[in-house]
Amino acid sequence: MRDATTRPATDPGVVPRQRGRTVQHSLTAPRPTHAPQATRRKARAVAVAAALAAGLGFSALSAPAVQAADNPYQRGPAPTNASIEATRGPYAVSSTSVSSWLVSGFDGGTIYYPTTTADGTFGAVAISPGYTAYESSIAWFGERLASQGFVVFTFDTNTTVDQPAQRGDQLLAALDYLTQRSSVRSRVDASRLGVMGHSMGGGGSLEASKDRPSLKAAIPMTPWNTDKTWSEIRTPTLIFGAENDSVAPVASHSEPFYSTIPSTTNKMYIELNGASHFAPNSSNTTIAKYSISWLKRFLDNDTRYDQFLCPLPTSALYIEESRGTCPLR
Repeated sequence: MRDATTRPATDPGVVPRQRGRTVQHSLTAPRPTHAPQATRRKARAVAVAAALAAGLGFSALSAPAVQAADNPYQRGPAPTNASIEATRGPYAVSSTSVSSWLVSGFDGGTIYYPTTTADGTFGAVAISPGYTAYESSIAWFGERLASQGFVVFTFDTNTTVDQPAQRGDQLLAALDYLTQRSSVRSRVDASRLGVMGHSMGGGGSLEASKDRPSLKAAIPMTPWNTDKTWSEIRTPTLIFGAENDSVAPVASHSEPFYSTIPSTTNKMYIELNGASHFAPNSSNTTIAKYSISWLKRFLDNDTRYDQFLCPLPTSALYIEESRGTCPLR
């Protein structure tokens, strides 16, 4: 199978293996009429006037349509495979800490955002850590995603043992704070929001999508949840599973989660080849690459990123299996 990803073979949490598979769900201007040539001067004037009229007529017919079809949410230059695999995108990034004393519903965190204000507002994503873990375990997503043109909120949960439903509520509380009270709220487009999470945080991102269908994207990473069926979900969802996950085995978590999301919902499943449950806890190019593409496609409606998602991604070294609803709708 052709390897569609080009990355160093030192991706943390991934053991190279030489196999992988994919499953796909699935005008010519009018000729001027000349006046009789009474005199040479009159004939020349008539010819010039006719030529001008013909030229104007052609311009009107062939002019480009009004740019209503242009995407107002598109941010950044045209993407390449190298640009979405890079550890930094085209935007300079700033960050601000959010004290737990200033918020309710979650335990504070860090907001990463593009420094420029020239491009208008950005879509935003909140990210939850997993069971017994802290914000530090997902902090690497902050600058990496923000530098591609997103506002990113990584946060701590109220307690490290909070369950998926609680983490789902906290993801939504973090988004509400981000869009309504945060110091960067003027930089965020509140109509373009997404959620991500690892382990129970991944299960929480499914819960958040169920509770708030207006979310534009969800990315559960090696998700864990006792609820195995998600027929309520309408949010475009990308699930990362890990082949060697002994905490949330794909057969009892990621795969049934994916399978029960309706086929009418845009969805994708990528199983990381040879990876463990904790692959999302350190910088991982495969996760970053397809997360960026998914967020760009569904937060920004940027179809320039379709090329990285459909046909389904394959990599003999890094992807064990992929499934998805291609073409994306």
